[in-house]
This record gives sequence, structure tokens and C-alpha cells, in this order.
Amino acid sequence: MSRFRYHNAERWMTTLEADFLIDPRHAKEALHQAGFVTQQALCAYLLDMGFADAWNARHIRQDIAKALAYANACGFGHDCSDMARLAEVLSPYWKWGYHYHEWEEDRPRTGGFIPATITPLVRALVDRVHDVTGHPRPKGCQRRPQEARS
Repeated sequence: MSRFRYHNAERWMTTLEADFLIDPRHAKEALHQAGFVTQQALCAYLLDMGFADAWNARHIRQDIAKALAYANACGFGHDCSDMARLAEVLSPYWKWGYHYHEWEEDRPRTGGFIPATITPLVRALVDRVHDVTGHPRPKGCQRRPQEARS
């Protein structure tokens, strides 16, 4: 199950890294995608740490900040302040998948994140999950350039 979740994160990460999301006007879509990718990646790690999938679904749900906090408390070691701030913005990530009325006060706050700042933070987190779980990357998923050389 952990490997499946990690592979889901990697496959959806390729969509997040696609060129069309570089446009700042796609921040809402990028945040929703980032929430899903991050949730899948952190769930993979938590599964490896002994947290049952049903427990994750019931207690963490789509709260990325909570998932990151649990992972770090269990030795994940991803103490990136920008990722922690993004996790707060993402939580719960379902909010980014809905269309909001035109009134500004109904829209969730992006925290100033745009696709160009979201993508590297999520990539670093997914890479950390890869490093600590030892799961192989799925076929067709590219490695970071520094990994390809080593």
C-alpha cells in the first residue's frame, strides 16, 4: 500500500511539474494538485511507520499540515519552514478543488504561493519520501538531474 501511494504521488507530480502550471493564474489548480501529491507521499511514509490506512483516512484526511507534523514526529526529517507554511495553506486540500463565488472573502488564501514556488517544495518532499522509504520510482518518472548523474 505504501509503494502504491508513493507511486501515485510520483505520477501526479509529473502533472504538477508540467509547463502549463508555471502560469501564476493556475495557482488554485496547482494547490489542489500539490495537496493530493503531498497527501499521497506523506501517507506512504506514515504507512511505512505503522499507521494503518484506515487510521490515516479517519484522523488525517486531507490535512496536509497534520500529516507533515505526524511524519516529522516519526523521524521523517523534512523540517523545511516553507513546506510547513505551504502545508498550512493546503490544509485541507479539498478546498482548492471547488469553484468559489466571485466574492473575495469566500476564496481561500494562497499565502502568496504560485506554481513556480509550489512545485519545488512538493518535489523536495516527494524526493524525501523516496529517499527514506526506499521505494523505487515508477517507470517513466524522471529522476532529478543530480540523481541521474550519481
